[in-house]
Amino acid sequence: MSEGEGSAVAMGKRPEVDPIVLQIVEGTLASVEAEVEAAIERTARSPMIRDQHDYRAGIHDHRCRKLTGRSYSAMVQPVVRDFPLETMKEGDVFYHNDVYLSEGSVGHLPDLTTTVPVFHEGQVVAFVQAFGHHDDIGGMVPGSMPAHAISAFQEGLMVPPVRLFSEGRRNDDLYRVIVRNSRTPESFAGDLDSEVAACQMGARRLQQLFRRYGSRMLAACFDALVERCADTFRREILPRIPDGTYSFEDYIEHDGVEPPRLHVLHMTMTKTADRIVCDLAGTGPQARGPINHAGDYAEGLFLRKWMACILRNLADSPERAAELDINEGVCEVLELRFPPKGTLVTPEFPAPTNARSFLILRLLGVFAGCLAQAVGGRMPADQETIRYWGIHGKDAEGRWYLLREVLGGGSGGRSYADGSDAIHIVPDSKNLPAEFTETRFPVRVEKLALATDSGGPGKRRGGLGYDKHIRLLRDAYFVSTADRARLGCYGLAGGAAGLPYQASVDGKVLPGLNDDVPLPAGTLLRLRTTGGGGWGDPFQREPELVLQDVRRGLVSPESAALDYGVAVRDGEIEAVRRPPRDRPLLDRGPGYEQMRREARVRE
Repeated sequence: MSEGEGSAVAMGKRPEVDPIVLQIVEGTLASVEAEVEAAIERTARSPMIRDQHDYRAGIHDHRCRKLTGRSYSAMVQPVVRDFPLETMKEGDVFYHNDVYLSEGSVGHLPDLTTTVPVFHEGQVVAFVQAFGHHDDIGGMVPGSMPAHAISAFQEGLMVPPVRLFSEGRRNDDLYRVIVRNSRTPESFAGDLDSEVAACQMGARRLQQLFRRYGSRMLAACFDALVERCADTFRREILPRIPDGTYSFEDYIEHDGVEPPRLHVLHMTMTKTADRIVCDLAGTGPQARGPINHAGDYAEGLFLRKWMACILRNLADSPERAAELDINEGVCEVLELRFPPKGTLVTPEFPAPTNARSFLILRLLGVFAGCLAQAVGGRMPADQETIRYWGIHGKDAEGRWYLLREVLGGGSGGRSYADGSDAIHIVPDSKNLPAEFTETRFPVRVEKLALATDSGGPGKRRGGLGYDKHIRLLRDAYFVSTADRARLGCYGLAGGAAGLPYQASVDGKVLPGLNDDVPLPAGTLLRLRTTGGGGWGDPFQREPELVLQDVRRGLVSPESAALDYGVAVRDGEIEAVRRPPRDRPLLDRGPGYEQMRREARVRE
């Protein structure tokens, strides 16, 4: 940095930002992020990273602010907390996965985070970071997501922020310790090497940008990008929400340890002219099992960027919603407040957290529920779009294997359209191809389809979940981390709840949280993932659309008659019977009422 530049920075001056330069910088940041992710996809070795794409990259400035808005990512704050900027050297690579030392940005131990500082003229000016869900990091069960864990120490190796590389030299002793703790060391090491190399490549790309424009101009551009995000949400989204206070709650139905019960996640949302404040007071106590999420660090900075995507549903159009990038600026208009320690969202170490996906996704639905009340139901119905299942055993050559897969589900119906079928909450992620699964593991995929009737009935139907049948060719063990096995995704504005998740063997329904259920060779494992909630009264759905759904196998003739009032025979509409009725704003489905009755019996 020249003397003039240093003086200008010291005096707090910021250069004028040319709109064209800003557009070039914004496009370059997005391109670098996408290039890092593409490099990981091409070079990683585990199916979870390479094939399912359960990983993300992010670009952050030296103030730890997330600059890119393509997707969520982890955070740099825990690294800077333990390694101040002035102690960093060019060639350093930092690494961590410790849930309780990650400022809330790592939810469970399989999410391993790689951070590379970007240097320009001897100063740290930015960071490139990647994190991904790895197949195994130790712990009491394969996959490092023990359904019955009661302590973080049972979940796997905990690594606080550490220097994996120091000035370009890898700490081989540390590397060996980390890799040694994985049951899949070869693919794990390949993933780790892939993420490090991709982030280093991204850092080189950013250095080119800094050499072109200099640190002062880029710092001004970064400020402009963050400010623009905040201004856009204040201008386009907040005015669509009436000022006031609204509350909503939803539930997690089991924690893997205690008998199923309603674990409460409560939110009170207060909307003012320039801000939304969400208070989680009233949320239930931390669970013994692994459904907790330590998200209260840094005032919920990580969770706020997750929640902000829900606000995009209030944009002028779906096309405009897709254009609204989310970076650190959104945190200026969205505040999150937490109850004291000891709740589901403020657990105390070493409470287990590996199934924290339940709580994070429920938080999105609770926020959407508050907004729905504020805007008269003009929000999508609920969706629950992630669950982990897997099997492990020995193949014909006697080699141990681990098959892990993340399966999506249906999204909620919207006022203007049906929900989407079989989507994944992780952007760009996808199911494992049947051809890949069958050539690598001793299984046969006998069916992969949409689950008929799984989407909640509505004027705009909920999206459908997966219907997947897996035949085991050798003895194996089944593991599962899945929620909404009783509670369907809620329907909205008169729509009905979607069908819940179900895993079954020979007609026997298994719990959503399982560890090492033995399955003999020849067993047919059936998985049906959740359907999204319906939006609007199903009796208002156009009969022609109901007929089309029946012909496509998305809705059964029985559901067409019962739920939509449209009798279909031989592929044609026979009659439409729709007597007048009142529908509630919210429908949680029969599973909720059953659990309420069970709770009253226990009391």
